[in-house]
Amino acid sequence: MTDAEFDLMDEVYFVQPFEYIKETLKWEDELLVKTLQSLYFQGYIKCLETPDHERFDEVDVMKDGKELFFLATKKGLMAHNSL
Repeated sequence: MTDAEFDLMDEVYFVQPFEYIKETLKWEDELLVKTLQSLYFQGYIKCLETPDHERFDEVDVMKDGKELFFLATKKGLMAHNSL
């Protein structure tokens, strides 16, 4: 897990929208979207349409990420807490 991935995982222990994560980390969109995409492909986060509606299809975070909510998965929490 990269430093950026680790820092982002700190923010998604609870469901958070893209804009909240961006404001909290003070990252540019490109870094945030790339990091979210990486965590998603590793199975460390899941994507949600709304705080209560998870997306189960293949999500293109690079394209749709700014409109989504994110939450750490059990796998992601375990990886994050083992470092």
